[in-house]
Amino acid sequence: MNQQQSPQKRATIISSSVAMILVLIKLIVGLASGSVAVLASAIDSILDMAVSLFNYFAIKKSEEHPNSAYQYGKGKIQAIAAVIEGTVITVSGFYIIYIAIEKLVNTSKTSLLIPSIIAMLISILLTYFLVQYLRKVAKETDSLVIKADALHYQTDLLSNTAVLLALALVAMTGLDWIDALFGLGIGVYIIYTAYEIIVEGIEILLDRALEGDSVAKIGEIISQHSEVTSYHWLKTRTDGSTNFVEFHLVLRPSMRLIEAHRIADEIEDKIKLIEKQKKWVITPHFDPYDDEEINEAMLNDHTLLKEKE
Repeated sequence: MNQQQSPQKRATIISSSVAMILVLIKLIVGLASGSVAVLASAIDSILDMAVSLFNYFAIKKSEEHPNSAYQYGKGKIQAIAAVIEGTVITVSGFYIIYIAIEKLVNTSKTSLLIPSIIAMLISILLTYFLVQYLRKVAKETDSLVIKADALHYQTDLLSNTAVLLALALVAMTGLDWIDALFGLGIGVYIIYTAYEIIVEGIEILLDRALEGDSVAKIGEIISQHSEVTSYHWLKTRTDGSTNFVEFHLVLRPSMRLIEAHRIADEIEDKIKLIEKQKKWVITPHFDPYDDEEINEAMLNDHTLLKEKE
């Protein structure tokens, strides 16, 4: 394997490979047995494989260095990937619900219960180790795409367990509608879990501020510097892998530029320690006095002028 590959890209390759193995196992057993729960799980694994492959290319693009055309880089492509992944998961959930309802209406039978149970046990084991691995990579890199992938496979782990329980109940009771009922529940749960992935991706695309705790820590770091009179217009956002921060520092009017630059460097170094695994782009602005009210008034006038136009 290429030594230059990032942990994120390596994780997507591994998750794609595991998903491919699960697809083969579940699809063969699901089609042979007629189990809607196993077949639903197979369809979900096909989508897992497709999404993991897409995530690989999304991460590859997001890691490209900024250039003249994309001066802030392409980090937001991870948020786009998360929204697409969440949408795909939602569609798969609706399809699983459709298959479950169809089986309830047609009252079709489930066969090959023992092979189906063995297939789901293997699936649960493989998925469990994959989830632990993806969680580890997500914690180390704080990558939104890997977080989404880990959440997705964690959902699979729960749904696979539900499928196993459904098959066991069908084997014990002979009631085939249990299989369809569990398939219906899995579809609803998959749609529910996709919502969180979509929302997080959209929030990044809309330049939502960093978490409140992080913003509070940044403000505290700035205000605690002994040579900073005050600060204002603190703004933050993230693209999933890089945090962007800008603020206005009020310093002594007579301060030399080299001193102001030193103060900014000291503040930036402390801010970067808040999330060491993230890249930071910090842009300070130096003011000889607090001009926040003047800036706000100018901004409001500009907004009113635009509205009249």
